[in-house]
This record gives sequence, C-alpha cells and structure tokens, in this order.
Amino acid sequence: MDDSQISPLTLICVGSSFAFSGLFYHLYQQKKLEIQRIKETPKFQPDEELVKIVKASPRKRLQYVAIEGVVQPDGEPLASQYVPRCFGVVQKVVVREHWKFWNSKTNIWTPREINTKETNNAVPFSLVYPGALFSKVSVKVQSPLEAAGSFMEQVYRRMQHAKEDLVNILVQEMSGEKPVALEETEELLRVGATLTGFGELVLEQGHVLRLQPPQDGRQYLLVPTDYRGFLQMHQNTATMWKVLTALFGLAGATLLAWALYRVYRGRDNNRPGN
Repeated sequence: MDDSQISPLTLICVGSSFAFSGLFYHLYQQKKLEIQRIKETPKFQPDEELVKIVKASPRKRLQYVAIEGVVQPDGEPLASQYVPRCFGVVQKVVVREHWKFWNSKTNIWTPREINTKETNNAVPFSLVYPGALFSKVSVKVQSPLEAAGSFMEQVYRRMQHAKEDLVNILVQEMSGEKPVALEETEELLRVGATLTGFGELVLEQGHVLRLQPPQDGRQYLLVPTDYRGFLQMHQNTATMWKVLTALFGLAGATLLAWALYRVYRGRDNNRPGN
C-alpha cells in the first residue's frame, strides 16, 4: 500500500490499543472506588474497646464495619470427610462427574459435567482476638453461607479416572457417551484461620457481638485474610489496571505517530522534484 495513506490494519491496531486503554482505565477507576469504600469502612478487632463503642452507638449496632479475628467454633467443629485431624466451621463437598458426548455435527467429543452434587454444612462460630488464648469478647458470625467471598480453603481434591477396556470402548463408541473421571473436592473454613468480615455489628447480651448481613443493602462479605492483606490485594489490582492503561495508551500513541510519520514522509517523497 502507498505510504501516503494509513493502512486499515494500522487503524485497527491503533483503535484497539486506545480501546483497551480506555477499558483498563475504567477498571482502574472502579477499583479505586472500591479501595476508597474499604478505607472508609471502620475496622475493629474483638476486644473490650469494641464493646464500648457498640454500647455507645444508637440501637447498640454499627451499620457497616470490618471485623478481623481468628475463627473459633462455638461448640463441636466439623471434621473433614477426607483429611484426618482437619477441622473447620464451614464445609463444602462437591462431587462432579466428567463425561464426553459425541457431537455428530462437529465429529468431536464434547466434555461436559453432569450429576454435580454439592453439600454445604456449617456450625456456629465466632471471631476472637488474634493471639488470645482466652477472650471474653467474641463476634458471632451469622449466616456465613449467605456471605460473598471465597473464604474457604480447598483441603482435598481427587480425580478418579474411568477404567477403559475393549468392551467399554466399544459400548461408548456405539452410545456416543463415555465417562471420563469422578472428581471430589472439599473446602473448609478451618478452625484457627484468620478471617475478616464486612457487615452489620449488633451487641447481644453481655460481651457477645454478632456480625450479620447489613440491612442497608451493602455487601455481606467474608475474606480469608486480615484487613491489611485484603486492602493490599485491591491496591495491587488497581496498580495492574493502571500499568495496563499506560502501556496500551503508549502503544496506541506510538503506533499512531509512526503511521502519521510514514504518511508525511510518503507524501513528501511524492512531491514533484523529489
């Protein structure tokens, strides 16, 4: 193509670079707002000072706070179904069957998960002050299964592959269905884990506090780290979006400048007398 014109491919690359830069800038701005909301959320640990603050608040409740503590069961914990001497307070066990089905239109085997069985269990638990052997103050966590966030740890995973022999292969080829594997996973919120909960805090009898889903519509959230780690995770993500915004913006600007320079040079070369 003549250097006096910008090629369609160059225009597509320039436009795509600026479009991605704009997208990453939008994600960066969204993450900045999330970080600001996290910083504006009051952060506490289960101690006597927290009890005094809640007692002095209207209706003895704080609308939206972050509570950082260590997980302790209020009674007997849940035992892992697969791992010895592993205990938790929230448990999820998932069993998935992986199959392949013959697609006559594309002539390929298509993977699919069927008969997924999920079991969820929870026992009452509280958050206590980190490092405290005995604590008079605890925060009961209400309805943990309703909370957002990936706060459980995978403690077990097994893939049991289907046995293949000549008879099974022939039957599968005729039926167009064949089992691949049986997958079993178990996740636990383990006893002694650090947990930060975002929600509404209410004072019950004595020094017992309860963290519950907020009534004002804000997100009820449990995260498997301390408050500082959760904030740092969001700041790292914001930095990533910021860097990608700059890189794609710079790439688009550089490509555009190079294309304009080629056009200028091409037209200059095509002038009479050159």
